[in-house]
Amino acid sequence: MALDTVSTIPPTSRAPTDRARAAAPAGPVDPAGAGNVSSEVETGAAPPHTGSLSRRMMLIAAGWIAVLLLGGGFALDRTLTRLVEKNFDDQLQYMLTAMIASAEVSPDGEVFFYRPLGDQRFLEPNSGLYWQISGKGHEDFPSRSLWDRSLDVKGDHLDNDTHIYNSNQFAGEPLRVAERSLTLPGSDTHWWFTVAQSRSELDAQIRRIRSILVWSFAVLGAGLLAMAMLQTWYGLRPLRRVRLAIQRIRASGSNRVTDPLPLEVRPLVEEINMLLAHSEKQAEEARTHAGNLAHALKTPLTVINNAATAKAPDLADTVIREASTMRRHVDHHLARARAVGRRAVGHARTQVWESACAVRRAVERLYPDVRFDVDGSKEAMVAIERQDLDEILGNLIENAAKYGGGSVFVTVDAEPDAGNLCTIWVEDDGMGIPEAERTRIFDRGARLDTGKPGTGLGLAIVRDVAEIYGGGVELGESEDLGGLLVKLRLPRSAG
Repeated sequence: MALDTVSTIPPTSRAPTDRARAAAPAGPVDPAGAGNVSSEVETGAAPPHTGSLSRRMMLIAAGWIAVLLLGGGFALDRTLTRLVEKNFDDQLQYMLTAMIASAEVSPDGEVFFYRPLGDQRFLEPNSGLYWQISGKGHEDFPSRSLWDRSLDVKGDHLDNDTHIYNSNQFAGEPLRVAERSLTLPGSDTHWWFTVAQSRSELDAQIRRIRSILVWSFAVLGAGLLAMAMLQTWYGLRPLRRVRLAIQRIRASGSNRVTDPLPLEVRPLVEEINMLLAHSEKQAEEARTHAGNLAHALKTPLTVINNAATAKAPDLADTVIREASTMRRHVDHHLARARAVGRRAVGHARTQVWESACAVRRAVERLYPDVRFDVDGSKEAMVAIERQDLDEILGNLIENAAKYGGGSVFVTVDAEPDAGNLCTIWVEDDGMGIPEAERTRIFDRGARLDTGKPGTGLGLAIVRDVAEIYGGGVELGESEDLGGLLVKLRLPRSAG
């Protein structure tokens, strides 16, 4: 059995023609932005950016530093302030306890101290430290430091425990007051013992503490910002090295980034190197296609030129024969070029079942007497463009119908355990291909049956397009139908 080449599927069911493909854009087109993209490419305008990484990192660092320093400073200020106030209050309470311990009631019912208090400031007028004992129905018993003033005592309630509070009863001299009420032995009167001290010393200590905190945290914040700037500069330095390496690639013609870089940047560098290798491979494939096409067209053109120069009587036949040869070469290389171009656009996803059914319906119109069966997985997806898959299956199914005995069987995902490759079987009940000829049949123009029309490019195109997408094709013998078995393997779609 011989295999044919380019499918003759009716235009209504086949992929777009070469002319339509050439006129169509190579990738998705945004009508609104097409002009902007082309103008940017022509003028070399820089693409839009989303801001500076350094600025982002610095803003984040400054924000966190400010939040933490303000929060920590406020908490530390409240803690130290409470400690200073507690120490101040403990001194007042100590003096109040000494007053109560030294107080007695005289036979006439008045309170007095049987021993003097130890702090000299109680004897100095307006010294800022005062005491006073008050009782209902009795004159106030004040310290000499009060001079002609007295402390305001509210006798409408009792304080069995020491009560400490702030008071502004003296103009220009805020006080911290500690008071307690109790009944002394030998007296039924509730006596109010009060100690007051000016807050000037306490407020001065708090101001000194806050001043130290403000300056300390300001220096700490400046140091942390400087460290964040240094960290940002040093941390982003590898990205600048990557940029310089890419500049050297453009200037020197190198094709790899080989500079030693940190582990976090290596994946980016590896992707860049893979992209460069991909572009280099595409360029090499383009050069190879151009060279092969030029070499393939050289001989037919030479034959036509010699025949025309010699005015050969069979010039018309020679031109037709050599033009057909050139057409085969052009079709072959155009198919490869289209597959390479579409592969470069992105990761395609095509459902095999839909493509196989569409091709079967088209081939059924050409071969109404052939029985076609499609079986297997309906969910199998492959990473190949729909047009290329239609072209591959069109060649295989049409060849099976043309050279088979009347039955064609297509199995989708025939080897589900094949890993990342999806296997598609195309079987027929024809004579098959001898094992010795199964390699040669993939050559361009190779045909085993010259009695039927064809160009001998079908399997060559199938093999080339499948290999471009990372797959492959091999021939065997069908166990069920007895004819040819074509095993097409294509990469599964990752999505």
